[in-house]
Amino acid sequence: MNYHVVNALVPVADAFAGTKYTTAINMEAFHHVSFIIQTGVGATGTSTITILASDDISRTNTTAIPFHYQECTSGDTFGATTAVENTGFTTTAGSNKMYKIEVDNQALASTGYGYIVLKAVEVVASPVLGGILAVLSEPRYGNDVFATAIV
Repeated sequence: MNYHVVNALVPVADAFAGTKYTTAINMEAFHHVSFIIQTGVGATGTSTITILASDDISRTNTTAIPFHYQECTSGDTFGATTAVENTGFTTTAGSNKMYKIEVDNQALASTGYGYIVLKAVEVVASPVLGGILAVLSEPRYGNDVFATAIV
């Protein structure tokens, strides 16, 4: 299988309190990343989600980039794909949901930066159990075992 999984934001009880950033991911070896936001208990909390291109793992310089997302409110059935500008989107309230966020390396490459970060800013302050996985795909090289993408 030619993909690499990163535990980008470890699941916790109040995952999106305040402003949260995923681990900065080096996209040098991949053409595509899918962020999977999974939420459990937390019926009223919401966050604004943006994707940032960064020049390094410390987010010294960043710029927001466009992306696409889908929302899953039940089981494994996702809704229509929505294109989002660099301003992001706000999640909807509700427990046990998923969001799939798709970013092609072309959007990142246009900034000249090599790292990607998901930023979540709490809109409605109410605890939401959740976490975020990043699935890197379309590798530039045909490796079976990939070097770390988080350093």
